[in-house]
Amino acid sequence: MRHPLVLTSTLLAWSLATPALADDHWPAPVQALAEQGLMIHTEFDAPGGLRGFASSYPTGEATIYLMPDGEHAIVGTLVDEQGSDLSSPALDRYVRAEQYAEVWQDLEASHWIADGDPEATRIVYTFTDPNCPFCRQLWQATRPWVDAGEVQLRHVMVGILRSDSPAQAAVLLGSDDPTAALDEHQRQQTDLAIEAQPRAIEEQVYTNNQLFESLGFMATPTTLFQAGDRIERIEGMPDAERLEQAMGGPAP
Repeated sequence: MRHPLVLTSTLLAWSLATPALADDHWPAPVQALAEQGLMIHTEFDAPGGLRGFASSYPTGEATIYLMPDGEHAIVGTLVDEQGSDLSSPALDRYVRAEQYAEVWQDLEASHWIADGDPEATRIVYTFTDPNCPFCRQLWQATRPWVDAGEVQLRHVMVGILRSDSPAQAAVLLGSDDPTAALDEHQRQQTDLAIEAQPRAIEEQVYTNNQLFESLGFMATPTTLFQAGDRIERIEGMPDAERLEQAMGGPAP
């Protein structure tokens, strides 16, 4: 299955701390929903004499449709005569686009190890635990794209699987050449020798773990890539079709 990213990151944490957008110009039923906790982002054109409003809440998004009488509203998905979803495009444009951009910025600002050409046209992020055998499988499976210079895989190092995972992640991040250290670790398939790291490096692992948890992820690897205006995720080792989607096309 394809999984668009479920956005429970810092942007949604921000929405928890920010009062729902209250504005006197919202129609009364929409304003009532705002006061109940929905954040109203904007009004948009809707068919059938309805007025559409894009909104979000801490764990998702919703469209609101104001009835022609202006006194009643429906929260849900609008479909046409073919059953096509008319609500999702509005949410993509008015709510998710901002959220996706925020998540991508969070990933860029995280502590990752670059794997591949810095000039590669495609960037893919993956949360990697040093003790994760499926992370190693993913590393091996992505070699054709990475070695060809088409993809740079950015390993956001986390420590969640074993008690020594945070220390091993810190060893890799704190290496003189993290890329070479990760390459050797994945090729040798052996545990890393634990060495004390500066506190700043340990905190990098901690903040990566926090990002992993804030995004609602449960397993490594979890891989994120851009698909048009969306960010999609793959939890675990992808099958061949999903791997090609993440890498942007067939293996070179």
